[in-house]
Amino acid sequence: MSSFKKGGMFVLSSPSGAGKTTLVKKISKNRNFITSISHTTRHPRPNEKNGKDYHFTSKNIFKKLIKKKEFLEHAKVFNNYYGSSKNLVFQQLKKGKNVLFDIDWQGTRQIRNKKLNCKLLTIYILPPSKEELLKRLIKREKKNMKTVKKRMKEFKKDLSRWIEYDYVVINDDLKKCYDKIMYAINTNKKIYNRNFIKKHIEKLLN
Repeated sequence: MSSFKKGGMFVLSSPSGAGKTTLVKKISKNRNFITSISHTTRHPRPNEKNGKDYHFTSKNIFKKLIKKKEFLEHAKVFNNYYGSSKNLVFQQLKKGKNVLFDIDWQGTRQIRNKKLNCKLLTIYILPPSKEELLKRLIKREKKNMKTVKKRMKEFKKDLSRWIEYDYVVINDDLKKCYDKIMYAINTNKKIYNRNFIKKHIEKLLN
């Protein structure tokens, strides 16, 4: 078990297109917060830079890093691998930094199971509607409908994972969603209306 000073880990997950990456970037602007930059085997999007958005690497190199147990968590998502460097995360925690993770439920479960000696808060973000999610995906994927359909196909599976998280919030307004997340982070009050969220999930699944 590793021991850290003051740093905590804050995980944001969501169905693809619900806005977690935008929220992670917004939260990271706060003092003492830093984003864990994942390694990935997927190709960069036009606006992404190596070392800033992701550490882009080959599948062969990624698999070697898995064998060396270099990752705190790793997962295969849409035929690409993603992973958080153990050393890079631990370095920041030892400095007292709060580390933000933009990862899926697989990685979240791995981190939780490690039971590290530091604060851990897991947050699941939901879209306001299936229609809005589709609009966001079409815009993000530059109207690549093949990719959009693939993301929407996984949508229902991803939704079922909300129950595993400490805190759940609907991203219907970016500022309000951000404020709710920061309140949960700063106060450690993980209070939300579970019945309301369940009803929202039912609407998303219809």
